[in-house]
Amino acid sequence: MMKILVTGGTVFASRYTAEYFAKKGHEVWVLNRGSKPQSPNVRHICADRYSLGDTLKKHSFDAVLDVTSYNENDVRTLNEALGDFGSYVFISSSAVYPETLPQPFCEDMECGANSIWGTYGTDKLAAEKWLGSNVENAYILRPPYLYGAMNNLYREAFVLECAEEGRPFFVPKDGRMRLQFFNITDLCRFMELILEHKPEQHILNVGNPDTVSIEEWVRLCYGVLGKEPELRFVGAEVPQRSYFPFYDYEYVLDVAEMSRLMPQVTQFDTGLRESYLWFRDNRSLIVRKPLLDYIGKNLM
Repeated sequence: MMKILVTGGTVFASRYTAEYFAKKGHEVWVLNRGSKPQSPNVRHICADRYSLGDTLKKHSFDAVLDVTSYNENDVRTLNEALGDFGSYVFISSSAVYPETLPQPFCEDMECGANSIWGTYGTDKLAAEKWLGSNVENAYILRPPYLYGAMNNLYREAFVLECAEEGRPFFVPKDGRMRLQFFNITDLCRFMELILEHKPEQHILNVGNPDTVSIEEWVRLCYGVLGKEPELRFVGAEVPQRSYFPFYDYEYVLDVAEMSRLMPQVTQFDTGLRESYLWFRDNRSLIVRKPLLDYIGKNLM
């Protein structure tokens, strides 16, 4: 059993991570301000991560799973406040790769600004660089789009909601744009393997080895409810993000290094089914965007 600190612990990736490791029998502590209900079977450190003082100094952790840091200040402030700890795992992003690089993106490519993701990507990269220079036992994971149970973002939830209501689905262009996903359970499984095996490589892309087209993704989401979508294709002149939850940006990560340590990932239909079961009972937690309003006013 390990003593693990998870930053956040209240929504999607951080909450799922805390509950995953708690169910595995580890002693899990979460660090957040206490503004939302806490998960069962975790221990709560109620504090603002930017004014921790000596709150964490009295603790010794076998691992720190930093799921919620966005920039250099976040990781530096947390590390300066920590007492003794073993491994440190930071969830970064595929947004650190400039879109101008050849694809698939590999871990040894030179990272930099991405015009699609803007400061989100450069801030994550600055956090990575600080950790690389200051925390010897830090592991950096770069996922694509995360999906699965507890996803409160209006992504698969949007498509599943359209499927429930029997709506036609509006697909950008010809529907062939590729998307790469990673199930939240697989992210936790991989963190678990890192803590167990401590691989030599400390920066790793993570994600499903296979991509899916937009059309395939929509059909899989509708298929969870046993339905076939009526697809309506929308021209490039209509801003994609006004009616669809992803940017008009196709990319793919090379996840060969991840696959050496974890060769199997969750089947996509299984993961989407888990998404729907959670969404069905937690609709009020979804952070909705006005996609349906735009569709109703401009595309119907």
